[in-house]
Amino acid sequence: MARINTAVKSTLVTAEGAKAQIINPKLNLRRSVMACMLWEDNFYEEGESIADRIRELVHANKPEDVAEIAIEARGKMKLRHVPLLLVRELARHTKAASIKVSDVLAQVIQRADELCEFLAIYWKEKRQPLSGQVKKGLAKAFTKFSAYDLAKYNRNDAVKLKDVLFLSHAKPKDEEQAEVWKKLIAGTLETPDTWEVSLSGGKDKKETWERLITENKLGGLAFLRNLRNMREAGLSKSVISSGLEKMKVDRILPFRFITAAIHNPQIESSIEPVMMRCLSIQEKLLGKTVLILDVSGSMGKALSGKSEISRMDSAAALAILFREVCEEVSIYATAGNDHSMVHATSILPSRHGFALRDAFKVAESNLGGGGIFLKQVMDYTLNEEKCADRVIVFTDEQDCDRKCNPANANTYGKRNYLVNISSERNGIGYGKWTHIDGFSEAIIDYIIESEKVSNA
Repeated sequence: MARINTAVKSTLVTAEGAKAQIINPKLNLRRSVMACMLWEDNFYEEGESIADRIRELVHANKPEDVAEIAIEARGKMKLRHVPLLLVRELARHTKAASIKVSDVLAQVIQRADELCEFLAIYWKEKRQPLSGQVKKGLAKAFTKFSAYDLAKYNRNDAVKLKDVLFLSHAKPKDEEQAEVWKKLIAGTLETPDTWEVSLSGGKDKKETWERLITENKLGGLAFLRNLRNMREAGLSKSVISSGLEKMKVDRILPFRFITAAIHNPQIESSIEPVMMRCLSIQEKLLGKTVLILDVSGSMGKALSGKSEISRMDSAAALAILFREVCEEVSIYATAGNDHSMVHATSILPSRHGFALRDAFKVAESNLGGGGIFLKQVMDYTLNEEKCADRVIVFTDEQDCDRKCNPANANTYGKRNYLVNISSERNGIGYGKWTHIDGFSEAIIDYIIESEKVSNA
């Protein structure tokens, strides 16, 4: 008689067939969230499928852990929509009473338009009453915004700011705020002096851009996104460069600079110093660091369905930043042949800024389109480097090696980090690795602080 009660072997694999690692629900939620462009398709998976997985994982986790991930995703990783989805699901978690969902929502909402965006997500399936905690959270968040903030995002969308105000029963902090809210309800808030308003007024575009730059009225992201428009309006390189020099770089993801440079190669030399500025006072990573960047075929694909840049661009941006904070560094690009399952890896010149990005681009075309072969590349770089204080691998984790188990990769660094820049369902870099999800410069701070603790 055949036995039924036998152990079942895990068949969990990456999208390219290598053995993936089984992880707990919290780690699974983190990897799905921290690099997620919500509802946008990526190379291997549809956006709606990723969103559904995130919803399911919220309810498989403790409310405290979901709250922690939502706040980190918005505050440190600078993501906007997926943290709102996390809080929406948190509001209907069966154990939500164990935390104050209202406080989490108020922390996650950092821009006035996110008040309306949250309600749009809340009602995505069907319009339904708001929970008490959601009302309190929206009310608390509403008081954070000035007249300028509210006027800037007072749009004629399906969900309007005054709708949120009525539904949340928010109470103003003082008489001044009460007057602002009265104007919002009446539709008499003063039109803010934003670049969108100024340019839609029919005024001379060149003159308008010059005024906005001189008066420092452009946010950093708006400045980068409009470089092409400024050039087409006839602004001189010197005017644009002076504006870039004054631009605030906080809240801007590293890959935004690469996007700007791709579309504006004429002023790349002015964009590059702005990208590097945030590291001018950054603490250094002491000792020897080995950086390894996956340049396989999937890394060359768009970050998401609507993105203008690739996964490799975002990983290269991180490599550029790490290059500047490492005391001693060796840099490798890796890919290979997914049919023969043999890696191809090469050391790169230790360049700075966009020159390093260009070196990765050359390697991408030379090393084959196969996925990362984690065990093979770690064996290869160990043979070349002998030792390292830390090894940092940037990848989407879609290992192609069906002969060698990625879990057996030789983690020869004193510390070994795998940075996942995708939100694919399954991954490889756990266990012996410190696994980090996302592509924010906050990763640098995390590594520096974690090493301080371990060295204490």
